[in-house]
Formats: sequence, C-alpha cells, structure tokens
Amino acid sequence: MSYKVLIIEDDPMVAMINEQYATKNPNFVSAGICRNGKDALEFLSKNKVDLVVLDVYMPYMDGVETLKKIREQNIQTEVIMVTAANDTATLEKTMNLGVVDYLVKPFAMERFQVALEKFAAKAEALSGKKGGSLDQNSIDTILSGTAASPKRAAASGSAADESLARPAYPKGIQKPTLENIKAWFDKNPNWQRGDIVAQKLGLSVVTVRHYLNYLVQIRALTETIDYETGGRPSMLYKKA
Repeated sequence: MSYKVLIIEDDPMVAMINEQYATKNPNFVSAGICRNGKDALEFLSKNKVDLVVLDVYMPYMDGVETLKKIREQNIQTEVIMVTAANDTATLEKTMNLGVVDYLVKPFAMERFQVALEKFAAKAEALSGKKGGSLDQNSIDTILSGTAASPKRAAASGSAADESLARPAYPKGIQKPTLENIKAWFDKNPNWQRGDIVAQKLGLSVVTVRHYLNYLVQIRALTETIDYETGGRPSMLYKKA
C-alpha cells in the first residue's frame, strides 16, 4: 500500500529534501509541496492525503495554527511536525493536537524514516479494524506506532514482573523475527530489496523496513540506493 504525503515547508531546499526523504521509503508517494499553511489547507480541502509533514515557522499561517485548522475542519490526515523549535510550549501544543512524531532540525534521514514507520505501523494496525474490535496489542500498536512486546503485554505489573518483561531489543524488535531476517541475508549475500525480503519471509513490508533500519543502525547490514529501477529509486540492503 502507498501512502500519500504532503510536504508543508516554506524553504524550497528543505521541502525538496523532505520530499526525497519521504519517497525513499517505498510505501510513500508525494502528494505535492505547499509553501505555507493557507495554501496547504486549500489543497487538503480538495485532495485526500494520508500524512502531512508540517513545518512550524512559515509565512501567512504558522504550523501550529495550520495544525489547529486541520483538526477544526476535521481533515482526515496524520501529521509529523518538522521544526527548529525545540521549546516545550510548542511541543506540548502540537502533542495535544495529535501529531504522530516531532522532528527537530537538523535531523538525519534515518530519524525521518523512523517517523514514517511510526505512521505506517499505526495506519496498518487500523486498516481492517474499521467497525471491528481491538485487542490490547492492536491498541498498543496504534498508540505507540510499534508492535507491543509479548513479554511486556503479559507482565503482571509488579516490580519483579516488570524487570522480567523488559525487552532485550528496542521496542518493536522481536528476536525470532530479527534472527529470521538476519538468516535470510546470510543465505543471500547479494543486494536485496526490502519488499522482496518481506515477500519471501511472509512479513509485511512495514515490518521488514523497521527491522532493516535497525540492522543498518547496528551495522549488521549496509544500504544503498538503486537509481536504475526504471521508475522510483529503491533501497537495497546486504550483510555488512
């Protein structure tokens, strides 16, 4: 599934970089770029967008006011704030208005991808649940943007149980799945596309992307960009 993302940023260079960052993830396509909040609201009133990447400091209407208008007008889209503002007041305002993530400039592409994956995990958890019931793991995924640890979900709440439930890996990383993906790259030493790995292992692309980002972070895998696809560039991975 492809998610449409709108970049709202007044700096043309930053807007272009954010758009490139977003479309490097194969699950996202660009819906366009707006230079200010007024233009963005007009665009959103006429176009369905899954995710907005929104700057705080802009002319005519700043990001916080734009976010308020999005909520007041009941525009169905998620929002990631991208800003140089790191003060608690701005953070609190945007968090209260329900943002998926909050990125402070300058940030690395890897951190931007984490924000995209948080959105995708939430969207995937909600898909197919319309009108249905939710179990605790689904609710945890929707609220946190990552899958809940089975150990943590089973913890009784006592100090001893909480200690036992503490995961050995970062939140959303499970050892069996991690070892399965690592074994794939052991057996397949050439460059691999994430969607192909997902297909071969019977996992979702979002899940595999989350694990690949983690393996790159710990330098178990190396990544590169394949520009010779005949279309949109894709990320390639192989054992480091």
